[in-house]
Amino acid sequence: MDNLKKTISKMKKKRSGKQIPTIQRHRPYSGLDRIPRGSAPDTIVPGCIVLEGGAFRGLYTQGLLDAWMENGINLQCTIGVSAGALAGLNYLSGQIGRSARANLGSRHNPDYIGAGAVVKSHSLIRLDFLLKDYNRIEPLDKLRFLSLDRRYVAVATNCITGKASYLERTNCMSILDAMKASASMPYVTPMVDIDGVPHLDGGISDPVPFQWALDQGYERIIVVKTRDRSFRKPISEKKRTGLGIYRHYPELERSLETMNSRYNEEMDRIEELERAGRLFVIAPKNPITIERVESDVEKLGKLYWVGYNEGLECIPAVREYLGP
Repeated sequence: MDNLKKTISKMKKKRSGKQIPTIQRHRPYSGLDRIPRGSAPDTIVPGCIVLEGGAFRGLYTQGLLDAWMENGINLQCTIGVSAGALAGLNYLSGQIGRSARANLGSRHNPDYIGAGAVVKSHSLIRLDFLLKDYNRIEPLDKLRFLSLDRRYVAVATNCITGKASYLERTNCMSILDAMKASASMPYVTPMVDIDGVPHLDGGISDPVPFQWALDQGYERIIVVKTRDRSFRKPISEKKRTGLGIYRHYPELERSLETMNSRYNEEMDRIEELERAGRLFVIAPKNPITIERVESDVEKLGKLYWVGYNEGLECIPAVREYLGP
C-alpha cells in the first residue's frame, strides 16, 4: 500500500516537484478528434506480429497499428504482452483509433487511473475500464474480435510457476481476463485469476515473445518494440524485496529478480535473428521519454503520431518482407 501511495503522489507532480495545474491534469488530448476512425479491411496476411508492452509507451504501438490497419496489414496471428496485449484487442477487432481514443480521451478519468480506480479495484490502474466500461463509449466489435479467422494470444505470468502462460480464446475461459492479467503490473495491481491460477504481467516472464512465434512455426514474424534498439535494462546485484508482497510465491519472486537480465538477453537475441533475416523488427527511432503512467496527454498524443508516422514509413519494407 505504501508503494501505491507513492505512485499516486508521483502522478500529482511533475519531475520538478511543482503541482500540475488542474486544467492540464484533467483535460483530454487536444488532438483527439484527429485520431483516425474506421474499420480495417477484411484481408488477412500470413505471419505473426509480436507486440511488446510498456504501459503508456504502448501509444507508439497503437499509432503504428492504426497506420497498418488503414493499409490492410492485418497479420494472421497477434501475440501481445501487457500494453501490447491491450493494443492487440483493437487490432483484431479492426477498429482504427479505438485504443488511442480510449487512452487519450480517458487518461484522467479517475475510474481508469486515480482515486476511483483505487476504490473499485484496489489498484492505481483499473483495467476493467478499458476492457468493459469503455464499451459504453465506443463498443467493441465483438463478432470480429471473436472470429477464429485470426489467432490472438495474451501473455501473462503464472504466479505459482513464475513462467509465461500463452492464453488464447481456445485455452482459457475468459480472454478478457487474460488481457487483464497480461497488463497487471507487479506491486501495483492485484493478481488476476485465470481458471483458478493467479497471474500477473506477462513482461515478468516473456517481455517480447518472439520465441513463441518461432516455436509455432511462423515463417514471417514482425516484432514491434516500445524501446529504441539500443535500450537495455540496468542490472542490480541487490535483490528485489517488494516488502515481502510475494513471499508466498517464491518462483514469481525469482522471475522478478532476473527479469531485467532476461530482457537484455532477449534483446540481444532479437538483434541476432534480425541480422539473419528471421525476424523483422520495428522500434522507435528515438528513445521514448515518458513515464510508465504518464499524465501529460499532449506528450502521449505526440507519441501516438510518432508511431503512426513510423508505421507508415516502414510499410513498403514490411510488405517486401511478408511477400505476396
